[in-house]
Amino acid sequence: MDFFPQDFGACADGGTKDTAAIQAAIDAAGDAARRDGYRYPSRVVLDGGTFLTGAIQLRSGVELHIAEGARLLASPDIADFPEWPSPRHVVSANLPRGRNASVIFADECEGIAITGGGVIDGNGSAHVRRKADPDWTCWEFERIHPAEQSLPRVIFLAGCRDVRIEDVTLANGPAGWGYFIHDCERVQCSRLRVKCDVRYPNNDGIHVNCCRDVDIADCDIECGDDAIIVRANSRSLQENKPCERVRVRDCRIRAWAGGVRVGWFCDGAIRDCSFHRLHMRDSSYGIEMFLPRHPKSQDFGREATLIERLLFEDIAMEGLRAYPLEAFIDPGAETRVEAVRDIVFRSVRATARLLPRAWGREGTPLRDFLFEDCSFSKLPAEAVADWMRHGTSGRVTEPHETFEHTEAFRFVNTQIG
Repeated sequence: MDFFPQDFGACADGGTKDTAAIQAAIDAAGDAARRDGYRYPSRVVLDGGTFLTGAIQLRSGVELHIAEGARLLASPDIADFPEWPSPRHVVSANLPRGRNASVIFADECEGIAITGGGVIDGNGSAHVRRKADPDWTCWEFERIHPAEQSLPRVIFLAGCRDVRIEDVTLANGPAGWGYFIHDCERVQCSRLRVKCDVRYPNNDGIHVNCCRDVDIADCDIECGDDAIIVRANSRSLQENKPCERVRVRDCRIRAWAGGVRVGWFCDGAIRDCSFHRLHMRDSSYGIEMFLPRHPKSQDFGREATLIERLLFEDIAMEGLRAYPLEAFIDPGAETRVEAVRDIVFRSVRATARLLPRAWGREGTPLRDFLFEDCSFSKLPAEAVADWMRHGTSGRVTEPHETFEHTEAFRFVNTQIG
């Protein structure tokens, strides 16, 4: 059964806030799905215009279908995205940025979907401004609001099961994460387009955290921060959860931070993940497994990190401004790490300003890395002269292109340099 926000009072004129009408349609669709025993999804169809909205919440059994030509436009007013009251699945104060606010939220839902050929517009241009300093580095723009008050994410799925996201474009990110998929199971992301301004900070693409069985396929991601993130930060959950069996394939990436980032400070277990046939261009980093010292932000975990059994295969990286590969463990004791091991790089080709960096630490080396049929080469300096104004690459002023504290590294038909 289809439900249309216009039947609940939506104007779809891009100027009138349609939040209440969209939510009423979602609630009606959720009630219909429940009465039907969730045997068939109920669709909320956005068609025929631009729907200006504040925060909306999905319900089990509901498919939000944004038809081709339609646009779900986030309000420019930050007050339209308050905290969700009493979420079931997360401790909001322990989330990254300490807030649960989002444009679209789903809390312990099952059988939900976001589909259609239309656009979710984060209205990012209303939330950022150009830096006043003419000698700016990293990103040209900055947030208007402080990080703790700005919109932290566009789509937030917490504790959901059987999720499908297909064919949607997420555009104009507001210096906040695009998709934050947190402790979810059986998630399919297909043919997504993330088209955000690379000059804006922190507009990440698809962030997969503490999830199991996630498939990301045939996506185009262009953003100012990390494109695809796989992590296991359980600090906002009642119990620690691993991130397992994430598969990423056939994606095109342009990211002014990391193309693929795995792990962060005191994340838990990340294992059995694979990345196939990815093409990265004009990015800062390529593949990152960077475990830093305690960050100044609220984005940190509470466990010893274990990263194991990852496969990177058929990866092409062109015109990178920093490291094509960085695996790093901070030497400080507060960075708790069990191991980073059993990582395979097969048929990886990269041209970048820098060569790979692999730094374990004394007592916790990086172990059992295989490089097979790989090639890493440097670009001429004139080809990457803009690196100081290219996202996170602007922070790498003293590069270390070496391998230290590593064990059982094998190189088969591989060239570096």
